Parts: sequence; structure tokens; C-alpha cells
Amino acid sequence: MAYPHPPPGGAGPKAAAPQAGKVILGPDDVHRVIDRIAHQILEKTQGAADTVLLGIPTRGVPLARRLAARIQTFEGIAVPAGALDVTLYRDDLRLRGARAVGRTDVPRDGVDDKRVILVDDVLFSGRTVRAALDALSDLGRPRMVQLAVLVDRGHRELPIRADYVGKNIPTALSENVRVLVSEVDGVDEVRIEGVLRGADGRGGAQPAVKRPRPGGTA
Repeated sequence: MAYPHPPPGGAGPKAAAPQAGKVILGPDDVHRVIDRIAHQILEKTQGAADTVLLGIPTRGVPLARRLAARIQTFEGIAVPAGALDVTLYRDDLRLRGARAVGRTDVPRDGVDDKRVILVDDVLFSGRTVRAALDALSDLGRPRMVQLAVLVDRGHRELPIRADYVGKNIPTALSENVRVLVSEVDGVDEVRIEGVLRGADGRGGAQPAVKRPRPGGTA
């Protein structure tokens, strides 16, 4: 089922533009990583039975659909894939101002008694995943919830870990990990940039804000 959402701002992926920073994964690397995660899911779920993939917008959604396609290629199993918008469940809504609400699209059979695998591009503080868990609880009661991410960059602020990780990339808090996917950006790539531009570590438009944490780290 699709939940109401504003009309999308554009039609189709953007044309790839020159990017700054250091390339960590190129197109072939990204494809191999997605294949690896798909195999991991098949192994850990006994063939992905009763499994639903829900991507966290923006780039988690095409990643979830790619994983579903690769699982079908490998095993001939059709795994439902959808989208789970977390905008209204974020704990920084009051700090970062108004945002457009995205699309939540739940597969026809819902999530009750299913293994739901949340899919995102970057795992950083864990706050986006916490918001996704809250959003998911309003949709039903899954039997189990797991997390798959293309990149785990560390620096967790909440006790959250991924069950399926494409690549662990050690980073400094001042750095930004940027995942590009062809469906949105016109190219598949993972980059590290020198200045953290968004509080979620994804290169958003917000200026970097260093927040003191226990133990003396910002």
C-alpha cells in the first residue's frame, strides 16, 4: 500500500556531475557489494522466506529494490521491496526545520509476522534507524527486524548495529561519507569528503555541528 506523499521534485535520475573527495567504491565495487549482501541475506534467512525489504529514503529505496532483484536472480525468489519514510519520526525535527515528507510504500501483504530488513546507504549515529523502527511499529508487528547497509562508517550514538554490511569504512567525525546510486545520482559510487555537511553523515545541506559526547569525543 502506498501512503500519501507530495509529488516528487524531479523525474528520473540526475545526470552525474564531477564530485570532490576520495572514491572508496566505484561502480563495479558497488555492484559486488550489493551481490555480497544479497548472498548474506539468503544464507542467514534460509532462502529469504517471509522476508520484506524496506528501503529508507532516499538511497536506501533503490538499494532495497536492487537487493530484491539480485536475490531473484540468484535463487528465483521474489522478495517484496518497499519504502519506509522516517521524516516525521526523526528526533531532530525541531532542530533542523521543516522537511518534505517522503513516500512510504508497504508491500501488499504488509509486515505483520514477517522478517523485515531495513535497507539504508550509510549507518552512522544510528538515529535514522531508530526513527525507522518507530515508523515501522506504526505499520504492523514484524516477527523480526534486521538492518542492511551499504556502508558502516562507525561513530554510533545509539546501541544499533547492522546485520548485513557491505563495507566497513573507518572515518573521522569531520568527514562525510557520500553514497551515490545511479537511480538517483546517475552513477554508483561511494566517496569520502573532508567536511561533514549533514548531521546524519550523508552530505546534506546543513552545516556541521559538533556535539560533545561522553568520553571527550565530539
